[in-house]
Amino acid sequence: MEFLNALWDYILVSAPFLLFGLLLAGFVHEFISMEKVKKWLGGNSFISVLRAAVIGIPLPLCSCSVIPTAVTLKKSGASNAATSAFLIATPESGIDSISLTYALIDLPMAIIRPVAAFFSALIAGLLQSIFNKDEVVAPENEKKEAKPCCSKTKEALEVVDVKKENRISRAVKFGYGSLVNDIAKWLAIGLVAGAAINFIVPDEFFVQYGSNVGRYLILLIGIPLYICATASTPIAVSLMLKGLSPGAALILLLVGPATNISNIAVLQKYIGKKGVIINMLSIGGVALIFSYITDWLYETYFTLELSEKLMNHEHGSQWWEIACGILLSYLILKGIYMEEIKPRFKRKLEAKGSEACH
Repeated sequence: MEFLNALWDYILVSAPFLLFGLLLAGFVHEFISMEKVKKWLGGNSFISVLRAAVIGIPLPLCSCSVIPTAVTLKKSGASNAATSAFLIATPESGIDSISLTYALIDLPMAIIRPVAAFFSALIAGLLQSIFNKDEVVAPENEKKEAKPCCSKTKEALEVVDVKKENRISRAVKFGYGSLVNDIAKWLAIGLVAGAAINFIVPDEFFVQYGSNVGRYLILLIGIPLYICATASTPIAVSLMLKGLSPGAALILLLVGPATNISNIAVLQKYIGKKGVIINMLSIGGVALIFSYITDWLYETYFTLELSEKLMNHEHGSQWWEIACGILLSYLILKGIYMEEIKPRFKRKLEAKGSEACH
């Protein structure tokens, strides 16, 4: 029962801000077309890298869906530098994850997170322009590209000419439909994992190891694993509640969404092994630097009040917070059904039909 209460607390605190972030993400998706992004990121210059880092911050694309998008940009003329900057900035941050960071942590972290994502993308892009200028393109006869793990990838690449009066409804449908369906499984995992950590792990668990051990441990764990930017937030918060420093938590928020083994394997075909190494070093190095800066800022200027926001929330909920929590729970369950359960039933029915034909 205590675990369910902890889970419900996470949902209640997250729901209003996450629903707002999803709506804004829908408008970003609707009004910033990929055709415009292709034009902005073309060429091999500092401006294209800067644009890629800035544009990537608000876009609602996760780590797996950004790969086919970046491949399209690369084939449309974007340099290794601009492609890398876009690949890093986009999954590390997004309007939905920024709003959730504000809800679960605080305003300073909601600002530090996208700023750190911007610098990691910018530095990676600049290093690519210096050390990896040679363009590496996949073979022309290679028809098989990165298989997306996100349903919205196809929509992200499509350019649909729609009437202006339909754009608001399309934005709402994307934010509360395709986008939330896409992150539903990972968001559910993040919320459940966050509540489980809050419930199982002893208080002050990470204090005994010190901040340096915590930050390097998170770095080693976060690089090979994948968890989307939105889902990583409740996990980071729960670890902070158990004594992990804000700076170490920031490493998880940056590295977890931006790196994973499968994407690394795909990327080397387009930016080369040297390009992949540059990106990994940039992400890890900037994450470490910003983790120290973040811990210094919280020790010197900011006060963290996570426990008060999550542990004392249960008796002070307003009706609209409860309504948002119910709506978010419904959207998550609907998304899991649409993306995970329904396709499996469909495949089973198709397999049975195929067997019946034989």
